[in-house]
Amino acid sequence: MNVLVVLSIILFVLMAIVGGKKGVKSFIALFLNFGVLIITILVMNDPNANPIWLTLVACAFISAISLFYINDVNSKTTMAFFSTIITLLILFFFIIIITEKSMIQGFGAEESEELMTFSLFIGIDFIKVAASVIIMSTIGAIVDTAISITSPMREIHHHNPMITRKDLFLAGIRIGRDILGTSTNTLFFAFFGGYMGLLIWFKDLSYSFSEIINAKVFSDEMITIFTAGMGVALVIPIASWMTSYYLVTIGNKKK
Repeated sequence: MNVLVVLSIILFVLMAIVGGKKGVKSFIALFLNFGVLIITILVMNDPNANPIWLTLVACAFISAISLFYINDVNSKTTMAFFSTIITLLILFFFIIIITEKSMIQGFGAEESEELMTFSLFIGIDFIKVAASVIIMSTIGAIVDTAISITSPMREIHHHNPMITRKDLFLAGIRIGRDILGTSTNTLFFAFFGGYMGLLIWFKDLSYSFSEIINAKVFSDEMITIFTAGMGVALVIPIASWMTSYYLVTIGNKKK
């Protein structure tokens, strides 16, 4: 049996045992999000398609699947979804600017040898592709942080319905501060785990520190990590404010 099938079965069993019905839905959501990603890439091959807008639409679908399909439509998922979209839109302009200024699009010198036999004139704007990669790389961390803020805030309001909007907002910020450090560390070490071979290769070729940080393949990943970290930091106050406003102001008016 293929090792991927075995690992998928093990993952499914563990998620079903630990998460129950939500664990099964989370497993299915992995494949749904993978399908969205594949469709986005296939459509992106069309020279007339705009990779950035396609990525934004794909991120909206991924956010909806990750939030609404797994946790149903309720106040916590709705606030997490809107705070995710707002954060992405804020980061969008920064990502476009930083991608154009840093010139990280395309392939680095370390990757050029494997591509020498292929034509790079494929009719796609690699600047937009690079921006799309950064946008797509941030969505998972932002959604995860957003729901980690809105869910406990709803529980706090449920058990203390008389809490003020300011106190509920500050509670969300305190929760976010606990999440911020672990989320950024996860992003950072995910890079070093995935690129350990590249870093060893840099050492064997006696790259200096300045050559490493200026290598396109290295700076591309670091910019992605920093941007995702910015997204995590931004979504905390946005999700906290939106949730506190909705639960206290709008929620009390509905009663």
